[in-house]
Amino acid sequence: MPNQTELAAKQPQNIDYQAIDATLSQHPITETPLLDETEISRLLSALGIVFDNNQTTEPTNENTSLSISIIRSREFGMVISAGVGGSQAEIYKDSCRTGHSTTSSSTALTDGAEFLSLFKNTIAYKKLALSKQPVVDSELACLFSRLIAFANHYSPTNQNAEFILEHFELNPATIVGGKIKVLEATGQFGLPTPTPAARPIAKIGNMLHPKSIGIIGVSATKMNFGRIILKNVLDSGYDRDNMLIVRPGETDIDGVKCIDGLQALENKLDLFIVAVGADAVFDLVDEIIAANAAESVMLIPGGLGETEASRAQAAEMAAKMNEAHRHGDGGPIFLGGNCLGIVSHPGNYDSWFIPKFKLPKPPKKTQRNSALISQSGAFMITRISQNPWFDPNYMTALGNQNDLTHSDMVNYFADNAEIDLIGVYVEGFKELDGLAFAEAVRKCIVNGKQVVVYKAGQSTPGQAATLGHTASIAGDYEVCQAILRQSGAIFANSFTEFNDLFYVADCMHNKKIYGNRLGAVSGAGFEAVGMADSIHSGDFSLTMGALEPKTHERLAQVLKAKKLDALMEIRNPFDINPGADDEAHVLCTEAFVDDPNIDAVVVGLDPLSPMMRTLLDSPRPG
Repeated sequence: MPNQTELAAKQPQNIDYQAIDATLSQHPITETPLLDETEISRLLSALGIVFDNNQTTEPTNENTSLSISIIRSREFGMVISAGVGGSQAEIYKDSCRTGHSTTSSSTALTDGAEFLSLFKNTIAYKKLALSKQPVVDSELACLFSRLIAFANHYSPTNQNAEFILEHFELNPATIVGGKIKVLEATGQFGLPTPTPAARPIAKIGNMLHPKSIGIIGVSATKMNFGRIILKNVLDSGYDRDNMLIVRPGETDIDGVKCIDGLQALENKLDLFIVAVGADAVFDLVDEIIAANAAESVMLIPGGLGETEASRAQAAEMAAKMNEAHRHGDGGPIFLGGNCLGIVSHPGNYDSWFIPKFKLPKPPKKTQRNSALISQSGAFMITRISQNPWFDPNYMTALGNQNDLTHSDMVNYFADNAEIDLIGVYVEGFKELDGLAFAEAVRKCIVNGKQVVVYKAGQSTPGQAATLGHTASIAGDYEVCQAILRQSGAIFANSFTEFNDLFYVADCMHNKKIYGNRLGAVSGAGFEAVGMADSIHSGDFSLTMGALEPKTHERLAQVLKAKKLDALMEIRNPFDINPGADDEAHVLCTEAFVDDPNIDAVVVGLDPLSPMMRTLLDSPRPG
């Protein structure tokens, strides 16, 4: 049976939108977006929220002071946040871990009851619980539900909205007699803007599995970027008979037929790779769209929006791409610009402009089940170079996202049965694409997949760097982190953490997790201690499992057989001494694995120990 809080959150909100629209219709929004106090009072009345703007409520203890806001985020649409209000808000914001001073969520992805459960983790809720005016959960759930419904009604994602909410803040709000009263409030509205056309993401299939490939920008005399791309595609095993090169005056290059221009195409291409200079790209995009020359286009060059000088032209180009999506079959999709390209093992091609002798990509897995999506090509190159196990089925560089976005790619892979794991490096989202990305992540989770995300722009200098690298506006990092985690993404805070999480998610994808009780075995004492010290990290934690008596007996027998019983004591974590050989490691690990109180075992090997057969010809002492 649902409890009172859940019932309150699910009740129809009975918001008087007609009264709100009437108030907004009389306000000069384009001249003065900010509402005055009388208009705020009418709006709160229509929402069913008590507004004590005359301060008739007795002065309140700071423990009962709340701040609740709705802000229109460029990336995520309407975002609701709640935390400590009044003069203490900034102090707690600077002192608390992410999510503990204030919690945030997308109004499109949560409801009142869910947001209340997030809010309960904050200092604000805990202060309320300790105050003389105890909080009533059902009141909070009802308030959150009303505000979420209000935000979604005036959201840029609502095609019928006559007005768009930009900012709405209740600060402070307080609890009086178990009821919530608002003492001060501000609000700001704007007008709707045109909605971009939907991109035909089914054509990503043509891009990843092309039956025909064309390239422009290939030199006949030197190894330029276009020629390297051609060589890599051919060396991947792609059939040269299904390729052509746009190169006036040439018959063929490396055995691939050349044509003088797009007008000479006999059939529409699945993929057209553009490797010419940036200045030539803008007119070429017009020609591709007009000729309907390809289902998908890869824009390799930079200078397409990441520099101040190119932003106006890049915006005009993106508008033309968007307009093409409104007609016929949606026109071509465009990857990039400023894009390294794609490695598609199922598509049998590698279009990166990195010579293979510098970055070989031999098969490392019998069955590839992952995909990597990255705004930065160098991020992908470094993952391959540093991690010998790293071997995704698809590696796609998004670059500047002049057309295709993060959410497009994740949505495509969400329905791809051969992909279990998706890694994403994000510098910034296009407008509302953060919300679409979060929805795509949730779709992946529902479909049994995992998504590991690294979001760049954690600092102010980092945010500035993303704009210069891939023309990306980084946005609010904490809001992004909160929403993506709530959607089910595994969020990495460093490049090393991304590598580790991607590896673990890959290895453990089809494993059933029964609990969080850890067993740890190592031949090095410091490592055993380090394992125990590492079980708590931020909001996540494991426990060291208590070993059963039978496990103690098995481990004691191993120590005795290896003449280590006088040196080591049995505990978890278990330091088995550098004198433990390979067999001792195996037997101890098996004992931990068989213990019903242990859900997972971590084993550390000391390769320099003289007892370990690290090398085939390793001699042992004695």
